[in-house]
Amino acid sequence: MKKISEDVLASIEFDVSYNHNGIQHTDCYYGQRINLWRDILPPPLLEAIHDQQSGAQVVLDVQPSTWVAARDERKIYKFQQRQILALSPQTDPIQPRFGRFYPLGILKTVAGVYPNNITPFRCVSANGDGIKADANHALTEKPLKFKAIIKDVRDKFEEHGGTSIDWVETALSGPGMQARVNGNPTDFFADHPFRRADESPDHRFYEQPRLVQHIDDTAIDIIRRLNGRLLQPESKVLDLMSSWVSHLPEDFPIKSLTGLGMNQEELQANRRLNDYCVHDLNAKPQMPFGDHAFDAAICTVSVEYLVHPFEVFEEIKRILKPGGLFIVTFSNRWFPPKAISIWPELHEFERMGLVLEFFLKSGQYTDLQTYSMRGLPRPADDKYSSQILYSDPVYAVWGHTRKDQ
Repeated sequence: MKKISEDVLASIEFDVSYNHNGIQHTDCYYGQRINLWRDILPPPLLEAIHDQQSGAQVVLDVQPSTWVAARDERKIYKFQQRQILALSPQTDPIQPRFGRFYPLGILKTVAGVYPNNITPFRCVSANGDGIKADANHALTEKPLKFKAIIKDVRDKFEEHGGTSIDWVETALSGPGMQARVNGNPTDFFADHPFRRADESPDHRFYEQPRLVQHIDDTAIDIIRRLNGRLLQPESKVLDLMSSWVSHLPEDFPIKSLTGLGMNQEELQANRRLNDYCVHDLNAKPQMPFGDHAFDAAICTVSVEYLVHPFEVFEEIKRILKPGGLFIVTFSNRWFPPKAISIWPELHEFERMGLVLEFFLKSGQYTDLQTYSMRGLPRPADDKYSSQILYSDPVYAVWGHTRKDQ
């Protein structure tokens, strides 16, 4: 078998994990065709993976201010609302909300900030004295556990010039943005976040069945394997906002699977379901199930359509047994007319923070975790493979209902 050296190309999955305010986060990035001769990796990581073969794993504890730049006070900006640009002549300037992220380029007449700068800053204060922004990395000052999993090692046919990729910087672009600032709730909810472009009754939008996949096969497989890893065998599971496919491993043993969705034809086509009901959660968040009826619930690529998420998450707590598991997964594709207005405004990692707030608002969930996977190759037979290099990313948030309630 080939070994890692400067003479090979490697595919490596980089997993970074960290705990913030009692919530465990794991973010994964699949690096394809890594050129050890040209690309950039930290010396301790290079040393650890040298001579390793496909299937090997190395784990490093990364101290603050090593792989992520140390906190820099020059990246703290103070400004007034009048110094924020409108994104277009038809829109008003953004009003930064506590804990949210925005591109530095929306600021004007701020020293050291130039137009079109997409570096994110986080609003860490907004009051009568003005706005305070922090453009330091979201993982600054946090200890990290970094895992490298060698997926493939192959010969290079020849050496070419080209772009040098900093793979740790790439893997750490986004992680941390889902975490709260100092444990304080992020202000996602000030500006009518649950409005939608199409406010007509949902049953009209969903009356025609859509027997298609909404994410690619690789992303589907990631979600299936995640659900299979987290769910307990022989569980009674609710597939919330279900459709013609339930995202569980084919051979995963469950006691029963109940689907709750909007289209009867789609639900009838779902061969995994033991039972189903047609129910509009946006019209009636209360569900037609008794207390503690299920061991677990899953919600796949649908949470962005909930206009009453707090009520729904309270209902999930009611219908799950104490200690029951609720898994929410999503990607970066959705039906724009029916998605809540805040969803497209957020960075992809911020969306995990939004879903975390749904869990945290009720105070009824514990053992909260987030997970992401990006960078995997798109299936060769996917209809978008000639246009899109990467598989659809997967983001997940889950937690257990409290046992003491």
